[in-house]
Amino acid sequence: MKMPFSSEHSRAGFENKDLCRIRTVTAFLVLDKDRVAWSDEIAKASTFCGELAATFSENGYTVQTIRIVTNPFGEYLNTSSIEATEADLAYISDILKAEPKTDLRIRFAIGEAKTAHEIALLPRLIQSYGDLCNACVNIDLDKHGVLNNDLITHSAKAVKEISRLTPRGEGNFNFTVNFNCEPLIPYFPAGYHQRERGNCFVVGLETPDLLVHALKVFNKTHPELDHNTGFKGYFDAMSTGLQHHVSQILSIINHLDGSEGFSFAGIDSSAAPSKDCASLAEVYELMGVEYFGAAGTVEASSLLTRVFKSIQGVDLVGFSGLMLAVTEDEGLAEGTRKSNFDIQSLLTFSAVCGIGLDTVPIPGDTPLEKITAIMRDTGTMAFRLNKPLTVRLFPVPGLHAGDLTAFESDDLCNCAVMAVP
Repeated sequence: MKMPFSSEHSRAGFENKDLCRIRTVTAFLVLDKDRVAWSDEIAKASTFCGELAATFSENGYTVQTIRIVTNPFGEYLNTSSIEATEADLAYISDILKAEPKTDLRIRFAIGEAKTAHEIALLPRLIQSYGDLCNACVNIDLDKHGVLNNDLITHSAKAVKEISRLTPRGEGNFNFTVNFNCEPLIPYFPAGYHQRERGNCFVVGLETPDLLVHALKVFNKTHPELDHNTGFKGYFDAMSTGLQHHVSQILSIINHLDGSEGFSFAGIDSSAAPSKDCASLAEVYELMGVEYFGAAGTVEASSLLTRVFKSIQGVDLVGFSGLMLAVTEDEGLAEGTRKSNFDIQSLLTFSAVCGIGLDTVPIPGDTPLEKITAIMRDTGTMAFRLNKPLTVRLFPVPGLHAGDLTAFESDDLCNCAVMAVP
């Protein structure tokens, strides 16, 4: 039985669509070696996403970005040399620039790198094309149940090289290593696609404002509850709010006149924090945790994960869980400056939630062996606990543990560099 969170409070809190932004409308596209066909295929994806975003806007929802994800880039780009691959990406960049059908930011992911050669291409490609060259590597287990350390090592070398080639190491915003991650993640750079799934689309949300509002209303109307009753109420308040907007968004999708060849694959219910919304750190504090990283953080993380997994009536894809992106959330960034948590803490929290180690700044001179070891630790947790986890590290050139970053990207918050144990 749910807590008495009245319909009056529910309507007042949840009908405000500004509380639930659509972070991304993401199209998953299959490209082939036929370069001539790319223009039409990418144009179809861009047009479809733009029209869907406009429909959401007409219905009161703010859409922040359009994203396009392809099958593994080795299946369609010429990877015989870095020059050939860069030429193909230049062609795709020109195609996207010629698509003025929307004012929204368009981001592009070239899919996964599957070989050491392809991974080695990424630093130069990211240096040249940045946000039009998001990419990931998926690490599997070998026949003995051990992580593929060869691919991990090549990935760690790419992280180090991206740090060297891009200002302040910010290019690592566009590269991640996935463990136990399924396709159809709408968020970058973990998103990748597989040919057999065909063309489809996923909606990803940004809901920290909604979670904060729901908790504030609940705390105001239900003061002085015991711990267990309060936590049950927190769950019901946040789950009810999130379900309301997911149902509204699903209704809009179900009334589309046509999908232009893109089938609806589902919604990623993750909160997906950013610099422009409430911090997840505030969510923890509203649930009675002194600060993110304090005692009680694991329990609260587990409850939040259950909220995101509780959504009914739609296929949940991607992470659909708690995303703790250190340099994309001002509250978490502030926590690094106060030494409220460390990398081992983030791994501990990942045992009951996600997303692993995401946008974590580390010393620029961190040895390759330490980077591979922390990747293996994360990957071991992902497969042992059967959950999707990623590693997106930012070795910051010239900085050491405790130093403050000076990122210039609009996507990143500045925080303290974290030591790699």
